[in-house]
Amino acid sequence: MMNLSWQEFLGSTGARIDNGMVENFGDLAAELVSAREATIMSPLVHLGLLECSGADAQTFLHNQLTSDVNHLPSEAVQYSAWCTAKGRMQASFLLYRDGPAYRGLFSAGLLAGIQKRLQMFVLRSKVLLTDLSGSHEFIGLSGPQAELALGNAGLPRPSRLLETRAVTGGTVIRLDQTRFVIVAGSESAADLWRKLAENARPVGTPAWQWLDIEAGIPLITEATKEEFVPQMANFDKIGGVSFHKGCYPGQEIVARAQYLGKIKRHLYRIHATSAVTAGMSIFAPESPEHPCGMIANAAPAPGGGYDALAVIQESFVESGDLRLDAPNVRIVTVEPVSD
Repeated sequence: MMNLSWQEFLGSTGARIDNGMVENFGDLAAELVSAREATIMSPLVHLGLLECSGADAQTFLHNQLTSDVNHLPSEAVQYSAWCTAKGRMQASFLLYRDGPAYRGLFSAGLLAGIQKRLQMFVLRSKVLLTDLSGSHEFIGLSGPQAELALGNAGLPRPSRLLETRAVTGGTVIRLDQTRFVIVAGSESAADLWRKLAENARPVGTPAWQWLDIEAGIPLITEATKEEFVPQMANFDKIGGVSFHKGCYPGQEIVARAQYLGKIKRHLYRIHATSAVTAGMSIFAPESPEHPCGMIANAAPAPGGGYDALAVIQESFVESGDLRLDAPNVRIVTVEPVSD
């Protein structure tokens, strides 16, 4: 749940908040256009932060996650996932280092359950799992003036993609050419927000989620946990899976799917005429009884309608008549997410 003082502050700046989500700052349509064309900042209230610390933290995570934790540099960030024994993603997240500790940005709705389940594997390892969501806030910054906004706010600017820079009480993460995530201590978040707002337009969380869809980065949520193996979500293509490390939950299945070429479902970007949500099934006329795909993430699009990332069985994509399990919602376009 969003920190109450952070919620009150955002509300005082014009945020419209519904059920813990910052929907917009008064004009969603204009904010979506700004996300596409201008410099924006967004409260990432859909995320939570889990820390893994202790003498055995690196080994523990390396043995649990799909990515190569042992070779994660001190100022780097990687996409990663935690899978079931059947190779299905229970969670996806950004993993980075904070001194000797490791921190992951998860879907907030999954974090408590993930922490509880991971704890079961700690056993005698010297590992401490801590939910830091209540003491930290997360701000997304994107656009042509994003680096200027960081500098004017007194924040460092990581120069390489998927690189981090430490700040007092937090971290700046560079995702790509124009996007950053700022992890800030709750006590400093409001002041930081005011400084960033001098060069960036505040927008609701859905605008940032649309940017994630444009970037082709899916986020596993409550609606999609245990639905996809990592390759279906392109995690093998964004550095989220290592095929050169030892065992981890689901490793045998993930590796077999990679080397035997058994992955028939892939990540696509779709546009629909009206609202779609994560977990919604997709059907093809050739197989009306059985879903051929599922929505992974969705957000309102700048030009109207909704954009989404969807995992779809490739043999049905060319049919050109994919449908959702919702009345009056039509899929207009389907395009593969590039590597």
